[in-house]
Amino acid sequence: MSVRTHTACYVWWMSGPRRTVVHMDAATEYLMAGDPAIRWQVMADLLDASPDEVAAERARVAREGWGARLLDEQADDGLWDAGVYRPGWADQSRPMFDAWTATHFSLQQLVDLGVDPAEPRLRETLARVRDNVRWDHADERYFDGETEPCINGVVMTIGAYFGERVDPVVGTVLAGQLSDGGWNCWAEYGAKVSSLHSTICVLEGLWNWEQATGGTDAARQARLAAEEYLLERELFRRRSTGEIIDPRFMMTSYPVRWFYDVLRGLDYLRRARPERDPRCARAVELLRGKCDGSGLWPLENRHEGPTLFDLDDREGFASRWVTLHALRVLRWWDAG
Repeated sequence: MSVRTHTACYVWWMSGPRRTVVHMDAATEYLMAGDPAIRWQVMADLLDASPDEVAAERARVAREGWGARLLDEQADDGLWDAGVYRPGWADQSRPMFDAWTATHFSLQQLVDLGVDPAEPRLRETLARVRDNVRWDHADERYFDGETEPCINGVVMTIGAYFGERVDPVVGTVLAGQLSDGGWNCWAEYGAKVSSLHSTICVLEGLWNWEQATGGTDAARQARLAAEEYLLERELFRRRSTGEIIDPRFMMTSYPVRWFYDVLRGLDYLRRARPERDPRCARAVELLRGKCDGSGLWPLENRHEGPTLFDLDDREGFASRWVTLHALRVLRWWDAG
């Protein structure tokens, strides 16, 4: 990282109201001491490094650290841990059992790590998924999705990021939107009220698909209605009473998997509504208040379940991933 880039970051952090000058360098140095998957995103989103610098660091993700290790875990049949949504060893009689080692969540993690879609090794990985992986639901091809909106939203994000066609998934999702603007994975069993968990997964998927393909008017209208569902609740409050919907929504987490929290909601709106909506203000201040004395943010809620390997974050301690996302959100919010 050049001196010029580092200085630019320091000046930027000083330039607006309500910003912490003292700890910016320490926080950035902490982030830059992490895995290449963290470093390239810090360089791109916080340090304004040159495109060449960012690309060089990003290229390392598939070759070393977490990205390379995750790619190594894929079998020749395209699967991670012998399963699509759940690992092959999971007890299918436990419907709420969570494990994060199978194919679906491994692909989601590759997106989070930011593996370059043009990386040759990654193209081979995706070919194995495209050619071999089928959903347990009805033997659908992976990139055609299945029925649950939280699953299909993540499939849309994965497909859009890696350049895979997911149009059938978009059609399934649009047909399942509820009257209040969101989605609920229990709708097929009679649920009439949307879930923030399901809705954020679909929102991310629709927005990513729209950015990759140009989208459609119908998909855009559905996305905007779902954003209103989120914003009407100020990201974590009941619209009817103003009460907190679920205390866990106020806690930072990573990896997010299929779960909603305020930071995930803000990080989505940072991209989808760069002009900023005042209904985010309470959520932003909630996030700002979680910053510790050293300019870092803690991991407050680790979603339990088996993982292929540890990403170095421990619940209750400072987290590079949470800090990266929080600083991106505050940079967006404080820019105007």
